This record gives sequence, C-alpha cells and structure tokens, in this order.
Amino acid sequence: MERQKILVVEDEPDILDVIRYNLEREGFRVLSSRDGKEGLDTVRKELPDLVVLDLMLPGMDGLEVCRRMKSDPVTSPIRVAMVTAKGEESDVVVGLELGADDYVTKPFSPKELVARVRAVLRRGPFKEAEATSSRISLPGLVIDPDRFEVTVDDEPVSFTATELRLLHFLASHPGRVFTRSQLLSRVIGEHAVVLERNIDVHIRAIRSKLGSHNDLIQTVRGVGYRFRDGS
Repeated sequence: MERQKILVVEDEPDILDVIRYNLEREGFRVLSSRDGKEGLDTVRKELPDLVVLDLMLPGMDGLEVCRRMKSDPVTSPIRVAMVTAKGEESDVVVGLELGADDYVTKPFSPKELVARVRAVLRRGPFKEAEATSSRISLPGLVIDPDRFEVTVDDEPVSFTATELRLLHFLASHPGRVFTRSQLLSRVIGEHAVVLERNIDVHIRAIRSKLGSHNDLIQTVRGVGYRFRDGS
C-alpha cells in the first residue's frame, strides 16, 4: 500500500524536525517547506493527502496559503491541519472558515499532533452511514451531495466539505436536536480530535452562506442545533 503523503510547512527547523520524525515513524511519507510560497508551490506540484500548516510563516502566511488552496478546485480537497503559536481564537476561526479541517496550538506534544493528523485523514468526503447521497430540495435551498453543490435562491454557493456535511446531515433530520458532541461524532468522525466549539464556527459560516434562509438552522440554547421543521 502506498504511504500517505503529508506536507509540513513550518519555518522553525527544530519544530519541523520533530514533526517530520514523528510522522515518518508512524509510516507517513513527509515533505517539507520553510515558507508559505514554497509550501503552496509544493502543494500544487505534489498534491499531498494533508498539509500541516503553520500560520506564522515568512512572506505568505499560513492563512493566505490556506485561502489559495481552498479557492483552487485542484487543491481544495486536500486536508489542512493548522498549527499556531498564537492560540488566538480569531486566527483559528478564520482558518476554519477558510476550510481548514483542524488546528493544534504550540506547544503541542508529538503524540497529540499525530492523533490529530490521523483523525483528519480518517474523514472521508462523506460518512455513508450518516450522510446519504440523497438530494434535498427545499424552497430557496437545494443540497446535492453527489454533485457537491448547494444552491441558495437558485444561485450556487461554495461550501467547504465539512460545512456541506453538516448542512446535509441537519437537513436530513429536520426538527431533531443534536448536541455539538453528536455532530462531531456523526458528521466529522467519532475519533476526531477536535473541539466542540469548532462546530459553532462551521454553523456560523453555514448561516452566513444561507443568506435570508439562515434561520433554517436553529440554536437550542444549552443543547446544540437543529434544522427547522417545516411541517
């Protein structure tokens, strides 16, 4: 079996060496870049399975690398695990809204990073057991997971893979309330090493893209979220 390929974009040599050593020990093929521009060029050339992307990079920062990756149909499906030394929620929110799959804050243990990488790689485009391929058509909203398309008021709107999974899952169960933990396990993966607040970031992005239909996703205070039952 061909080894999964991971690109590490990190400008600190010591951290890069630690990440490379631990990922290679786990059987991954590891590529590396020391700045954002080189990293983006390597992504386009090598098409890795996942990018471990530091946000604080010389020249082009990690957020811009992520933005350009996710705006290119060729590289947009590639998974991204962000690494930040800041630990500032604003950076995390921006990264997740751009389409990053997870993040880890420095300092981190190699074991934690490997666990997060494995969790992100385990996520397929859709979990067959939980997100069927059925097309959902509602007044002003059509969700077609087979074609990976969402239209709002007859206009196509771009959704990340995680956003589309969440929207389709909730719309498939109108009226039913799901906790953040349930959404993490059923939509993202039961073994995913991510925080429940990530769900809030994705829901906020989905609502923004739904425009005047943003009230389709309702917040149940102290519990979680549900898709409005139109019956």
